[in-house]
Amino acid sequence: MNLTPIKSIDELKKAQQEAQGHIKMRLTGEKPRQGFPKYHILICAGTGCTSSKSDLIRRKLEKEIKKRLLQDKVKVFKTGCFGFCKLGPIMVVYPDRTFYTKVEPGDIDEILDNHIEKGQRVEKLLYKSPTTNSIQKTIDEIDFFTHQMRIALKNCGLINPEDIREYIAMEGYMALANILENKTSARDVIEELKKSGLRGRGGGGFLTGQKWEFGLMNDSDPKYVLCNADEGDPGAFMDRSILEGDPHCIIEAMIIAGYCIGANQGYIYVRAEYPIAVERLEIAIDQAKKLGLLGRKILGSSLDFDVDIRLGAGAFVCGEETALIQSVMGLRGEPRPRPPFPAEAGLWEKPTVNNNVETFANIPIILRNGAEWYASIGTDDSKGTKVFALAGQINNTGLIETPMGTSLRTIIYEVGGGIHDHKKFKAVQTGGPSGGCIPAALLDTEIDFKSLTDIGSMMGSGGMIVMDETDCMIDIARFYLEFAQDESCGKCVPCRVGTKRLLEILNKITDGKGEMEDLEILENLCYDIKDSSLCGLGQTAPNPVLNTLQYFQDEYIAHIKEKRCPAGVCNNLLSVVISDEKCVACGICARVCPVNAITGENKKPPFYIHQDVCIKCGTCIPKCPVDAIYKR
Repeated sequence: MNLTPIKSIDELKKAQQEAQGHIKMRLTGEKPRQGFPKYHILICAGTGCTSSKSDLIRRKLEKEIKKRLLQDKVKVFKTGCFGFCKLGPIMVVYPDRTFYTKVEPGDIDEILDNHIEKGQRVEKLLYKSPTTNSIQKTIDEIDFFTHQMRIALKNCGLINPEDIREYIAMEGYMALANILENKTSARDVIEELKKSGLRGRGGGGFLTGQKWEFGLMNDSDPKYVLCNADEGDPGAFMDRSILEGDPHCIIEAMIIAGYCIGANQGYIYVRAEYPIAVERLEIAIDQAKKLGLLGRKILGSSLDFDVDIRLGAGAFVCGEETALIQSVMGLRGEPRPRPPFPAEAGLWEKPTVNNNVETFANIPIILRNGAEWYASIGTDDSKGTKVFALAGQINNTGLIETPMGTSLRTIIYEVGGGIHDHKKFKAVQTGGPSGGCIPAALLDTEIDFKSLTDIGSMMGSGGMIVMDETDCMIDIARFYLEFAQDESCGKCVPCRVGTKRLLEILNKITDGKGEMEDLEILENLCYDIKDSSLCGLGQTAPNPVLNTLQYFQDEYIAHIKEKRCPAGVCNNLLSVVISDEKCVACGICARVCPVNAITGENKKPPFYIHQDVCIKCGTCIPKCPVDAIYKR
């Protein structure tokens, strides 16, 4: 890609106009003018779709277009995550915005023959709503998207993240240019962020403008800007998708942060398990430097700012800012007491402003559209939108962005399409290992920082796991506690030892050896750990236990008193049995049993499972042709 350096704000505006002409059909839906391809085909190149061979589809499509001499009619682009991860690989055709799902290499000829050559959509690849069974042809019709408001994800799925010109076409770097052109003071920019009400999206929810103000007030040199892209919550991939789909918005926001606090150097701390995100960041940084938008004398001004990448080893505790700072400096990722806070003493004991990816992604658009616009979205306590990774027992899994104040019910049943296989909703877990499980009685809770805290959960970074009647809440609490215990850095005793003791008690209960006295011990130990742990990991690790004790105590009692798991999950409280009435003595179950626990004579029902031998693996259950085997 030939990139001519942009040396002034006027040159940036000219580059923006040229780039907008290039992708005008995507922005406005207008048909392209003479000299531009009639169709743009965007293929998801995020991690999810890439794992489903979207890259192979893109290469085959480009090869077939060249073979058919269609280069003047259609052009193919890779793009970031659309969010609808369950349906990948995803392809969207512009200007008609046709949304194709689960595309396979064998579908390429049909797409070119029908859609590109004849203007007819390929019906079998269109999205079918799980709630209405209706065919929804374009991205604008799909229920999953209609209830969303995309701000942080605005460009994901719309631009090629590996082409800086497409980001510029979307008003990229214009927030920075406006600041430099108008000579807006650092304090005025910070005041605009404070008026917007933007709070940190990494879990703590601290006011972003106020954090930047602390960085500005500290008179020290040098200062640093740090982007937390560690994202260690199980099932969370919000930050990864933004980095893969729109890396330049993070770079622009970090430059603005540097301008505001007086820093010339930024670091992006991203986990090494995100190879596509790292590659896109490297490409974006290189292109920004070649265009003169990063480095020395940005846009012909006196502003100098550079960005480097630091790779994390995947430690959950490094999501805590002081542990993250230790890791960036090449030390063991352990938290330290606060104060002093990083804005006073961070990287190399110098003032450091640290925000996560989603927080930074909001900043350019806030400064372009104004604080009042952003503050008009959301609730009194929580402004703007929030990105969630929606997963679990739900029809529409993926990445979503909704206004603060949207109810859990709307997200689960409108955006998420309801519970999988028409099962009964049981709970939704928010906030990752630090959060809690919210029962059906609280489904109408509005999602904002205060509301979730009030009911014993938290916003966290944005993980949202939906559970149904087949999920055991004690097992869920045990899973998250096991994760927290495993990820503890071990620096403080309450977290290192306390979480281990909690996990032992939960294992005792799920094994059918629990006693009623254990519930009081659990609760008291939880509060001891919360009150005395050094950092946020230990302070919040007991939350899933306390939360499930509060809302699902009946399940704890069933495990302890009745030695029964109501959800049929805890193996030591279950038996795998064969129904005498249903068994047809086909012998399939006996043949697939790995421990030879099933005996019987073919054609002479019933077969029998020896409970002293059975390991309760459940292998035989799906193999039975008449559904005669079940757990009880």
